[in-house]
Amino acid sequence: MKIVKVWFDSEFIYGADEAGNEYRQSLLWYPKLQEANNEQRQNYTFGFVGIHWRELNEDVSFESFLYTDAVPSELQAFFLSHKEINVAEFAKRIGINPTLLRNYINGFKTPSEQRTEAIKKGIKELGMELLNAF
Repeated sequence: MKIVKVWFDSEFIYGADEAGNEYRQSLLWYPKLQEANNEQRQNYTFGFVGIHWRELNEDVSFESFLYTDAVPSELQAFFLSHKEINVAEFAKRIGINPTLLRNYINGFKTPSEQRTEAIKKGIKELGMELLNAF
């Protein structure tokens, strides 16, 4: 599959292949593209395996448009949207391995429902501490 047309909205990068099939991916996966202006987003080139934005130093593979996780899970979206949270320290705080939490965030592993609830509980507790700090 090769993408031949690219466009954006506020949340997604879209691509169309040679047969006219349309695909999308969340811009949360691509923070440089998410923060780029329209002119920067339109300044791309097609390569053999993907799309390259030289000015942004960003690449999106054609293959990635076929991934099943085009939209991050609720947990992934939280951490991708809140880069100010130190993932390693947060993982230690809730008692899980930092690499494992990064794997959950990046989609390499999927947490169990019980683990997801433990992470959400830790986020809520941190939020309450921050609210009560001042």
